[in-house]
Amino acid sequence: MGQLLPNANEELRTMEEDVEISDLQLIYHVREALLEVSDGRENYDELVGCLQPKRNLNSHEAAQLVTILKALAGVVSYIDSVHHGALIFALERMSLWNLATTYKNYDATDIMDALIELLVSLAASKGIYIDWCLERLVRHFTAPKHVIDFLKNENGADRKNKVLSRVHDALKQIADLVPLAPMRLSSIVVQNIPKRYDVTEHEIVMYVENMLKLESGAIGEIVGSTMLPALVDKLIELDVEIGLDGNMHADAKCIFEMELEDIVKFADDDENYDSMCASELLNRKKLQGNKVVEKLDSLIVLTFLHLESCQSSGRLSEVFDILLMSFKRTVLNTYKSKFTQFVMFYACALDPELCGVKLAIVLRDMFESPVNPPITRMSAVAYLASYLSRAKFLSSALVADIIQRLVDWCFSYCKIHDLDMNPQAHQVFYSGCQAIMYILCFRMKSLVDVPRLRMQLIKMPMLLLWKHKLNPLKVCLPSVVEEFLKQAKAARLFMSAELFVFEDLLEADLSKAFGGMDRLDMFFPFDPCLLKKSESYLRPHFVRWSRVRTTYGDEEESDSGSEASDDDFVDLNAKDMIDDDDMIGSVGAGLDFDPDLNKMSITPKSFKFGFKEQMERGHENGIES
Repeated sequence: MGQLLPNANEELRTMEEDVEISDLQLIYHVREALLEVSDGRENYDELVGCLQPKRNLNSHEAAQLVTILKALAGVVSYIDSVHHGALIFALERMSLWNLATTYKNYDATDIMDALIELLVSLAASKGIYIDWCLERLVRHFTAPKHVIDFLKNENGADRKNKVLSRVHDALKQIADLVPLAPMRLSSIVVQNIPKRYDVTEHEIVMYVENMLKLESGAIGEIVGSTMLPALVDKLIELDVEIGLDGNMHADAKCIFEMELEDIVKFADDDENYDSMCASELLNRKKLQGNKVVEKLDSLIVLTFLHLESCQSSGRLSEVFDILLMSFKRTVLNTYKSKFTQFVMFYACALDPELCGVKLAIVLRDMFESPVNPPITRMSAVAYLASYLSRAKFLSSALVADIIQRLVDWCFSYCKIHDLDMNPQAHQVFYSGCQAIMYILCFRMKSLVDVPRLRMQLIKMPMLLLWKHKLNPLKVCLPSVVEEFLKQAKAARLFMSAELFVFEDLLEADLSKAFGGMDRLDMFFPFDPCLLKKSESYLRPHFVRWSRVRTTYGDEEESDSGSEASDDDFVDLNAKDMIDDDDMIGSVGAGLDFDPDLNKMSITPKSFKFGFKEQMERGHENGIES
């Protein structure tokens, strides 16, 4: 080995002046400085001193720094964590963000490239440095606070791209060189998600941008299954931190509220105020200026844009499956979640035929499965009811089929449990009944307007279900029951609302009992989104109650002012009644459909048989309770 000159800076300067010096000679001298640290530190200390950050660099100092970094990249196997702590500390302090933004008169891209080369070489040479190098790169996912204002300048986007493009390129190189690196990277990214209370919106958004860039990049197949669930967990963390006087679903009467009070007060705040109920406007007002709300809103919009990108690249289906697993694990049973679930809603809106149908089926199956705990089944059917009611992109045929399954399950439950009303003992049953009514409040008009679907509704044993001793009409949320009966009567579906004595209360003690501590009887997870930016993406796909065409809407608009009497409802038990199967077959064959069918009802004029005998005459197929 050769001998170093007494002064490392002088030697490096000589190297730069001597254009004939080879890379091998340069590496040789830097290696000597690393090896001599145990005997004499003069040259080593000079080497470390050259790596210390400086506010201003002239061209000579910049070239010297590039030279040292490249030389270190060639001798990474000699870097020792025990003896070269000062060197490692100096490298830790070097930031691509500072290099990209500090020097106004100097383009530091050559220094940035040399630093990236060193980190990649160090990660590939020694396993003990993989995590250290990956963490150095991941910390660049967020710019330091003193850099953020600079990035808002005219050329800030260009500087930002210079840094992040190099970071992601380096991560890809390390992943190619070290097969286990992507797994380690996933863990490091999740651990470094900003958790400070004072983290700014810009910081958290920039970090998540880079998480999603990783997920959609070359190593996305490996890290995607970690990035997306971690993002959902972060959304939930912010979501539950937002409070609206304890419970945003507390106003049961606003479920079907049509009168807009104090609307002028908020007219200037939202251009879509005319379609919102008063309590929604009030809740939006409460959220204004809330920093957590602003962070969550921006992150959800960022996720929406990522989903759009996945759709364009043909990856939405696989990304949806990952999100669905995370939804079932994290979101479904988080009762205080108010906004995170709209990520699933938007993914379904982008692909209704695959993702949209899949979510409905998964929720239906989770409700029906006796393996799941009651609270999970109740949450699942609450999500299902709210989803089918609010998703504009779902077909009426799918909605009718899901209602059919819910009715069949509840009817089968009645046959097995021929008992008196007990809200706490039959929570899952009552949640299923309320889901049926809630969906029909939104969808009844669209279903009865289609002859085939109207017949499907008529054939369902709903009357027997509502008349059972478990008495769901007295237990379920009064506002839902009242609206359901009102529409059912107007549609002449199967009953008149006067058949049931019903007090117009804000909420019933019985519904409180079956809803439990979390008040799942009042849980409508896809109620209108109160996040302003996110709502603008959801609006084209979302059904607002103010836009729902109810079955009684036509009657209210007419001048007749008359209501149908009970005699107008046709008795399905009559001997001359058209056979249901023949009727459906005729409709399916495209034959003319009798318009008088709209006056049909499955309400018998009198109950000649007991409940058990009625059921024996009705459905024979049961569903496991």
